[in-house]
Amino acid sequence: MNDEAYLDIILKRIRVCKSYRPKFGQGAGEGLTLEQFQDLYGSDVFYAWFGLDHPLMYAAHKAAGGITSVYRQIGTGCEELFRQILKDQFILDNSQVSWSYDIPRPDGSSRRLALDGRLTFADIENPSKSGLLKNWMREASAHLGIEPAIVEALRGVVFEVRQGYKSKDSKRQNADIANAAAAYTQGYFPVALILSTQIDNDLVYRYQSQRWQILRGYSSGTAIHSTYTFMREVIGFDLAAFLQHNSSLLTTEIIEVLESLLSADE
Repeated sequence: MNDEAYLDIILKRIRVCKSYRPKFGQGAGEGLTLEQFQDLYGSDVFYAWFGLDHPLMYAAHKAAGGITSVYRQIGTGCEELFRQILKDQFILDNSQVSWSYDIPRPDGSSRRLALDGRLTFADIENPSKSGLLKNWMREASAHLGIEPAIVEALRGVVFEVRQGYKSKDSKRQNADIANAAAAYTQGYFPVALILSTQIDNDLVYRYQSQRWQILRGYSSGTAIHSTYTFMREVIGFDLAAFLQHNSSLLTTEIIEVLESLLSADE
């Protein structure tokens, strides 16, 4: 797959944000138009008394929710791009680069959880690529203080890909910690691949204490610290160069989205 196709994976996600409409607590539909919002708030005498049915209030809600959507869609687009890169670099299919597991519920049913990517050593036909990944895992696990005997029993690496991690939501943290435990029980080394440097050091410490390997979006550094060094030296794709090369197109798309979100117009 060429760079243009890679770029399209991200742009398709960003463009979703242009059609964002706030829901104003009205269920899980497509969101309200400006006219529907004014009908809703205008018919509520309390809100009407304060002038909360004004188009600028609609614009403010659209901007607030839409900005969250921008971050979410950038993250989702990068997750999809990452899986495609894994498939292309290691000659794998969708099932091979995907990983999920089931959590049993008290009623006998189960809930399925998934991470964003997987590399299993046995699936990698190129021995030099497999060896490079294994050596990286050994170095990273030593950094986390994992016993070498445990590391040698692992059969691959699983990835959680995020554009950043500013939230300190304890429920989300606990879920991530549970994901790491599940990964180890199934023989995988868990890696959080953060594309920016936007993650609190307290979170890094907590996750590393639970044996998550954290890669951050540093433009330089070693492959056990920098997302982009890891992508270039271990995965074999220069993601930083790709994003930098396409920065003007990505920026133009984001500006168009923001202009749309900051307006009350449809």
